[in-house]
Parts: sequence; C-alpha cells; structure tokens
Amino acid sequence: MATIYIVEDDVNIREIERYALKNGGFDVVEFERGSDLSAAVEKKIPSLILLDIMLPDEDGLEILTDLRKKKETKNIPVIMVTAKSTELDKVKGLDMGADDYLTKPFGVMELISRVKALLRRTERVAEADVIRCGCISLDNKKHVVKVNENVCELTFKEFELLRYMMLNEGIVLSRDKIMDQVWGFEYEGESRTVDMHIKTLRHKLGEAGALIKTVRNVGYMID
Repeated sequence: MATIYIVEDDVNIREIERYALKNGGFDVVEFERGSDLSAAVEKKIPSLILLDIMLPDEDGLEILTDLRKKKETKNIPVIMVTAKSTELDKVKGLDMGADDYLTKPFGVMELISRVKALLRRTERVAEADVIRCGCISLDNKKHVVKVNENVCELTFKEFELLRYMMLNEGIVLSRDKIMDQVWGFEYEGESRTVDMHIKTLRHKLGEAGALIKTVRNVGYMID
C-alpha cells in the first residue's frame, strides 16, 4: 500500500486530505511543519508528498528544492497544494521540481485522481533505468542525460519532458497530452509553455535536438 505524506498547517484542509486519501486506500502520515517532514523522510521514503506552499516555519518551495537536491529524496513525487492560482505561481513550482499542482479549494475526487495519476506515471518510469533514443541516453536513477556520452544539463521539467517523449518514441504526442503527463494540470496558454520548453530542449541537445520532430497542427514526437 502506498504511503502519502501530507504537509499542511491548516487543520481543516489536512483532515479533508487525510479522509480522502484513506478512503482511497492509502496510508497517510501528517505533518504540520516542514521540519517534521525533513526528519520523517530520513527514516522512511514515502510514495508521494502533498506539500503546502505556505507553512509556518518554512516556504514549501524551499522544502521542494531541498528534496530535489538530495539523492535519497530527489525522485519522490510531489504535488504542491496552495491558495495561489496564477499561471506564474504554477510554472514556478513546476519548474522547481513539483510534479503536479492543486489549488485550494479543491474537490476530494480531484485530489484522489491526481494522486493516482501521478503514482501511475511514476511506476511506469521506474520500469526502465536507462532509456535510449539515437545518441541520447537518459538515466532515470541518476537523473542524468547524455548526448554522445557528454552530459547535457537540463532543468527538472526539461528532463521530465524528454523522458516522457523518449518513453513514447515514434508516437506523435499532442500538446494537451504532453501538458497532462509532464505538468499534470491544465491552464490557459499551455501550448506556449510546451513550445517554449521544446525549443529550449532542442537547443540544449545540440544536433540531437533534431530528433524532436514538430508535427504540424498536432504536437511533437521524438524519432
């Protein structure tokens, strides 16, 4: 059974999250402060973390950054939970390493759906340690991408985007599908976000960037 860590200082919201997740078949451990979470992950790595941004002792984004820096915790799926709802807030959190984003107030069904979807994506990725496409190799465990054996420095979301495309080599992926699988949420202007990340990714991959094809009026594929 998957174990979910909840980090939320609002008692009412924490109760809603606990109730929903337990009824969804998950084990739940609750924390009011970021410092309590830090101590807990040293003892046991959870299946997923629901992390509030506004905490009394530490900013949720700082906690997320610390999680992504450490070898033991960098691959833990994280859903950010916050009252902030602007596109900029969402993009900032996702680019810093969040896997998905929930805006308060949210429905119980949406919470369960997003948790289950993220866990499914994580399980699929874990099946392959190293993915290869042409001269590109992507190491899931080490979180390293190489082009012709030379390390290519990518941001967290660029890595996630490339990984998703490589797992679906030869398949045309729509912008909506990419957004749903890599960012995990929908918002206005999403196609611009995908296009911008594809452009940057191609540039960083150098000549190997040509493997990412644009399919007019549909989306992208790697082949």
